[in-house]
Amino acid sequence: MKQAIYQQIITRKRTGKKSFAVLIDPDKVDASSIQELVTLAVAANVDFFFVGGSLVISSHLDECIQQIKASCHIPVILFPGSPSQVSKYADALLYLSLISGRNPELLIGQHVISAPFVKKSGLEIMPTGYMVIDGGAPTTVSYISNASPIPADKSEIAMCTAMAGEMLGMKLIYMDAGSGAKRAITETMIENVAKHIDIPLIVGGGITEPEKAYLNCKAGADIIVVGNAIEKEPSLIKDISAAIHSVAIVNAG
Repeated sequence: MKQAIYQQIITRKRTGKKSFAVLIDPDKVDASSIQELVTLAVAANVDFFFVGGSLVISSHLDECIQQIKASCHIPVILFPGSPSQVSKYADALLYLSLISGRNPELLIGQHVISAPFVKKSGLEIMPTGYMVIDGGAPTTVSYISNASPIPADKSEIAMCTAMAGEMLGMKLIYMDAGSGAKRAITETMIENVAKHIDIPLIVGGGITEPEKAYLNCKAGADIIVVGNAIEKEPSLIKDISAAIHSVAIVNAG
């Protein structure tokens, strides 16, 4: 099984380097906006593109990824909202298991159905423990998953959930407050989770400013994912990327 992207993530974690992933929802972009995002991302030294969404009702997932790949060398990682969101043109796939919920379909059911197609895709598969955290507003992922998010002030539940995910063999933990969250995940929760797992921690949802991204990294996040804020203000890419990457410089010193 290919592990090039995962090894890159692991190496960055071991050397204290924080990573920035720009999330692109294929439903919300066209060719010109993709090109703008890619240009800004390359200039800002963005580490990864995550591509996907809770629904993806459009049919141009492949075209979206192909355009990104043709325009830069930034790795493209699929962040699928359903088993149909698989594209052979990406570099890797976050194979998400919703470990914060109790919906068996999203713990293993959908994976059984998608496994032959995913295997055939040739993508690098990264088993990911996906944890939805209450961000103060109903999100598409909560509705689609029919699962209650972990309360924002229950960091011990998040910690135990992440520990269980790691011991079950997940290679990554992804804590997400959801697209359009009113509040981001607290530094207290991030720190509590990060202290108790050895695998890389991805954090996203509700991050709208560079300072929050910086503080999340300081608390223990290894990869920061921003999508909604960048959709509204693409120029944020530069400042958020600088904030995230400055943490590694501070740690190294």
